[in-house]
Amino acid sequence: MTGVDGRAPESVAKVMPLLRLAMKGYFRSEVRDMNRLPEGGVLIVSNHSGGLLPMDVPIIAVGIADEFGHDRPLYCLSHDILFIGPLGGIMRKYGMIRATRENAREVLTSGGATIVFPGGDYDCLREQSKANVIDFGGRTGYVRTAIETGVPILPVVSIGGHEDQFHLTRGEWIARFSPVSRALRMPYFPISFGFPFGFTPAFPINLPLPSKITTQVLDPVDIIAEFGPDPDVAEVDVEIRSRMQDALDVLAGQRRFPVLG
Repeated sequence: MTGVDGRAPESVAKVMPLLRLAMKGYFRSEVRDMNRLPEGGVLIVSNHSGGLLPMDVPIIAVGIADEFGHDRPLYCLSHDILFIGPLGGIMRKYGMIRATRENAREVLTSGGATIVFPGGDYDCLREQSKANVIDFGGRTGYVRTAIETGVPILPVVSIGGHEDQFHLTRGEWIARFSPVSRALRMPYFPISFGFPFGFTPAFPINLPLPSKITTQVLDPVDIIAEFGPDPDVAEVDVEIRSRMQDALDVLAGQRRFPVLG
């Protein structure tokens, strides 16, 4: 996978103990049923939470390492902003790749486990009132990618990550006038309220609260087996999101208090 694979297993192994301590110590992360991850190429599809400081990728990475060891690499389809300047080389070491159909196809057809957040920044920057809502903003490319590469989709949902601070708005209207948003190629200018600086626009300067994050892995979906040889992309998307919403509703029903879990 020379086009995308700058991943350095030794670097991942070195950072994993610290990552595990942070995720399980600070966020008390719990990953359920990771043994449902099938062998070979698989597209992990998840909701995305936490504003500008999401913890979904490290939590799932720790969950996979705990279940399968370091021999099962994880790749993450990521926003272009993570590859600006020297940061790009660092991100690639840990399995981050640009979120393009070509990159996804290359990793998946080579047998890699790849995670994608179809809602992207739209999902991650959602306001607090929609913390437990699955909304990909109408994006269905993940379904096409799974069909084209012949891999199953593994739906995953998490709760608690969006309680790291109070997320007020994506700030689309502010972004239209913001040179920062234009420079970062972001259609949003998020505003949140947190500790210790209160209101923070566009920059992650507040510390995330130690919210308990629980992640549930669902059963893998074989699209052709379930939807036939010529599946309707919109139908598959609706069904995937419906299963994810049902699972997230169960997690929300089990959660007794915000942040505390």
